[in-house]
Amino acid sequence: MANVERRAHVVWEGDLASGSGKLTEESSKAMEEAPVTFASRVERPDGKTSPEELIASAHATCYAMALSNTLAEKDAPPVRLEVDAVCTLDDEQLKITTMDLDVRGEVPGINDDEFERAAREADDICPVTNALRGNVEVRLQTSLLDR
Repeated sequence: MANVERRAHVVWEGDLASGSGKLTEESSKAMEEAPVTFASRVERPDGKTSPEELIASAHATCYAMALSNTLAEKDAPPVRLEVDAVCTLDDEQLKITTMDLDVRGEVPGINDDEFERAAREADDICPVTNALRGNVEVRLQTSLLDR
């Protein structure tokens, strides 16, 4: 299998505190010239994104795919998965410290324990989790959605 590359491009103007940038997802163009500022990282987003929000988005999406695959391999394909990701930046150290994933699923034919086990297996194979592992504490919370 060939390696897959995805590209992003940022133009930043000015210093850290008062400067700003524009982010474009070059491969997909799903996001074009999205505004980014340092203030959007450590204060209020005000309609601008941040690296931490982008990491949370990537992690939630990647994890949902990994869990969907893990469940399907157990002959329990999900009807619906919901993943909320919270990426926490320590603004004094300027270090991402934690990633919290809150995972809920509607999966016919499995109980809470089976869902939890599948969620842990998905955590082991998720490429974004594995990229963060060892640098960021990844915490996982799971529950089945009410049917």
